[in-house]
Amino acid sequence: MTLFLLLVIAAIVLGIIGVVAEGLFYLLVIGIVVALAALVHLGLHIRRSGRRRRTR
Repeated sequence: MTLFLLLVIAAIVLGIIGVVAEGLFYLLVIGIVVALAALVHLGLHIRRSGRRRRTR
């Protein structure tokens, strides 16, 4: 979960810098890619934690 939060914060920072700084549009694109990677990571984490089997 810590990795997810770190990726989200990095995506937000990169997105803000990409929008504000002139000529650094590629940072906005990288921020969007990092945000998508964070969502994929969260989805895999939730999926993995829900498949625990109980042994009798």
